[in-house]
Amino acid sequence: GLDFARYGTEADADAIRDTAVAQPLLVAAALCAWEALGVGREGRLVTAGHSVGEFAAAAIAGVLNAEQAIVLVRERGRQMAAAAAVEPTSMTAVLGGEADDVLRAIAEGGLTAANHNGAGQIVAAGTVAQLAALAANPPARARLVPLSVAGAFHTVHMAPALARLARLARAVAAADPAMPILTNFDGTAVPSGADYLAKMVDQVANPVRWDLCMATMAAMGVTGLLELPPAGTLTGIAKRNLKGVELLALNSPDQLDEARAFAAKHAQAAA
Repeated sequence: GLDFARYGTEADADAIRDTAVAQPLLVAAALCAWEALGVGREGRLVTAGHSVGEFAAAAIAGVLNAEQAIVLVRERGRQMAAAAAVEPTSMTAVLGGEADDVLRAIAEGGLTAANHNGAGQIVAAGTVAQLAALAANPPARARLVPLSVAGAFHTVHMAPALARLARLARAVAAADPAMPILTNFDGTAVPSGADYLAKMVDQVANPVRWDLCMATMAAMGVTGLLELPPAGTLTGIAKRNLKGVELLALNSPDQLDEARAFAAKHAQAAA
């Protein structure tokens, strides 16, 4: 029911900012890139997705097929958009400051630390009024950057979406992953496809622990991180948190050969 080609190549920023469009479009872009890469699941590979990216990771690892991933994420986007429309909510990145001070300020303001993105970046989420109060009295040595999102994702405000998506997910037969896949729940590799699906659905209303995913990557000895399109955010985070790991942000078909060589190099290096 969505024209991905039009939204992905012709639509303006306002059209694709709609959560019901943005979420399936993000997953479709990642899966198109993965198919174009033709890397397969051989070698020492691990996959992970940040927030909605977990649906792309699930398809890449074989937990879901592409159609299941797109259908579920379409419903996720619709339900989260509906939940976000109940009252004005949003998210703000808190950059810098001491982690304890930042978390304390977020909690005292009635907000949720919705994304833990590693050193120096925690995302606060809640009502627009709560975020305005945080901006008026920010943590020491921290810079606040409001995010262009439609609601307070990964918080209690998304509970209605979680309930609907959980019912839909119960009808999906998830396969066990064909490669290690890390969960946003606690950063661990999940061997059970059914368990991964349940955790992925639950993340709709719970914080994303990308910091713990990166810690697991480091512990596993990951040497290269390839980010699928639209790429840049996660490689930027990794640059600050995964020292010594080679990074590649894939954003153009012109980079496909480079990305194939990158994947082959690091799968062999880890073997």
